[in-house]
Amino acid sequence: ALEMTSLLHDRTNWQNMRMLAERIDVSQADEIKMMQSWLQARGEEVPNVHAHHGHSAMLMPGMLTPEQMTELAATTESEFDKLFLEYMIMHHQGAVIMVETLFSSPGAGQESQIFHFASDVVADQSMEITRMRRMRGMIENR
Repeated sequence: ALEMTSLLHDRTNWQNMRMLAERIDVSQADEIKMMQSWLQARGEEVPNVHAHHGHSAMLMPGMLTPEQMTELAATTESEFDKLFLEYMIMHHQGAVIMVETLFSSPGAGQESQIFHFASDVVADQSMEITRMRRMRGMIENR
């Protein structure tokens, strides 16, 4: 998500997209920091933020492939806006899927900090998906 939003500033002039990117940057940075702190407090290895980019790395649900990132980077203006929203909706849906998978695993998500974090992720991502779908409709009506 952060890599996607970094592309936005050179490829769109739509203020709504810029505000969306700012919200995503803040929320994603906070989520990453929380997960890193949680792992560190338990003496667990904290993966590199860019660990998902290795050729052999398995992509998490909603993660863009290198080809999709290249496709997004090659677009501008309305084309960029549409593709960005499509891919960011997919990315957010991936986060919801990961939380649903966590909660469906016996004993997972029982720790209150993780339960609250995961519940907040679902609420925030679902709200953003709704917002992005509305924005996508606005692009189609321009």
